[in-house]
Amino acid sequence: MPQQGRPRSFDAEAALEQAMDVFWRHGYEGASLTELTAAMGINKPSLYAAYGNKENLFRAAVNRYAETEMAYARDALAQPTAYEVAATMLRANVVALTQPGRPAGCLSIQGGTACGADNPGVAEFLAASRLTGEQALASRFAAAVAEGDLPEGADPAALARFVMVVAEGQAVHAAAGVSRADLEKSAEIALRAFAATAYPEGLPART
Repeated sequence: MPQQGRPRSFDAEAALEQAMDVFWRHGYEGASLTELTAAMGINKPSLYAAYGNKENLFRAAVNRYAETEMAYARDALAQPTAYEVAATMLRANVVALTQPGRPAGCLSIQGGTACGADNPGVAEFLAASRLTGEQALASRFAAAVAEGDLPEGADPAALARFVMVVAEGQAVHAAAGVSRADLEKSAEIALRAFAATAYPEGLPART
């Protein structure tokens, strides 16, 4: 039997990196199979053999994006205070959204913004991914309350949602061409609001 498509010896990580870039630039629906396979250096049979379908490839690309381009989120969660968590998250987010040589904005926001009724699973997957990040933040802020870093009256879920809303809004503006310098100004305003809300008696000296 003749072999269908290119052998599975292609560099899977490099190919997935290229697919991530195409989805990041064009979104899920805007990325055609022709663009994807050309960028990945494979043909359509090889894509289907490796990933099953376009949606599975997209999910794999988003997971890679989370592991690589959003590694700063894990660094943020490891910071010693809630304020430093938020500060690391929002400041590093601006850098990630405006990297030279990368598409402006965020794959997890742009990837499914324009998805229609034919692809509900994509939008649901992205929403669930963002919610997972928000819940991780909320858990970290809850730990800050338990540790006495945040006051007992603090609302971890609301604080986490605020940080995520700012980060996601920044992504939209970055994709629209807002500069890094302007996004940094917005991040600092948001951090002042976070500090005033989370620490009504003032930031602890160590922050």
